[in-house]
Amino acid sequence: MKNKVQCELCPRRCILGPGQRGECRARENIDGELVSLVYGNPCAVHVDPIEKKPLFNILPGSTIFSIATAGCNLHCRFCQNWEISQRPPEETDNYDLSPAQVVTKARQNNCLSVAYTYSEPVIFYEYMYDTSVLAHKEGMKNIMVTAGYINEGPLRELCPVIDAANVDLKGDKDYYLKVCRGTLPPVLRTLEVMREMGVWVEITNLIVPTLNDRPDQIKWLTGWVYDHLGPDVPLHFSRFHPMYKLRNLPPTPVETLKLARKIALDKGLHYVYTGNIPGLPGENTFCPNCGKKVIGRVGYRILENNLKDGKCGSCGQVIPGVWI
Repeated sequence: MKNKVQCELCPRRCILGPGQRGECRARENIDGELVSLVYGNPCAVHVDPIEKKPLFNILPGSTIFSIATAGCNLHCRFCQNWEISQRPPEETDNYDLSPAQVVTKARQNNCLSVAYTYSEPVIFYEYMYDTSVLAHKEGMKNIMVTAGYINEGPLRELCPVIDAANVDLKGDKDYYLKVCRGTLPPVLRTLEVMREMGVWVEITNLIVPTLNDRPDQIKWLTGWVYDHLGPDVPLHFSRFHPMYKLRNLPPTPVETLKLARKIALDKGLHYVYTGNIPGLPGENTFCPNCGKKVIGRVGYRILENNLKDGKCGSCGQVIPGVWI
């Protein structure tokens, strides 16, 4: 077939004939040129608390301007945002919002940062990159909330304009193949490269009953984080709610979240959180040295902040993160 193009953005490396789209639904071969169908056309625009991303060790209590477009390069059966991530852009309600307009609106809403989030920002790479450059010029941070399914070359070009990321580490290699229609190694490499290039990284693991909730699976995941990224990378265990193609499964039991957090703390990780269920101790940030509460939360609300110049207010231990 003439005029084929190959997308080099993510590990799928889709080869597309004229008029064909990649698996992400957002990139198409138009007359022999690979074109983004979602540039400047987000389908979700919101002002959020940064804790919603979730990000707990960066700019606590601040608001973040969040954008997303249709499409995703993974097809997770549990997707919590499937209405936009598993849709092409012509099936979503979209805004006309240029990178400059995103930054202006973020400023107007007194946001300290811009989040590329909800669906998968990898597939709107060019839009994210251009917006990030402008946001930096205005003194704002750029936050990427991602599954991390991206090739190393584009990732290294992006990292200098990204300040922080929450990366989904969904499970082991079998889980990626069976539940997400993807592969694990590129995600692990993304985490390593981001850390190497100075991006503040936090990790989310959505615990889905019967699929990735066994203690041995959680031990593997926490062990990999500890061994490859270090003890100071925050790890969020999130509660699953029945959604998309897994409506037959129950919500994650609270005891499973508590056990996962204990496994991670016992391994030596310093900042282990539980999410999607308010009222657990895992919502708070504790000093790894003296054990005192450094930041107290309920849901997305900050109830107390005992940080002093990025250190524990009780013992002076440095708490890694990006602080106001």
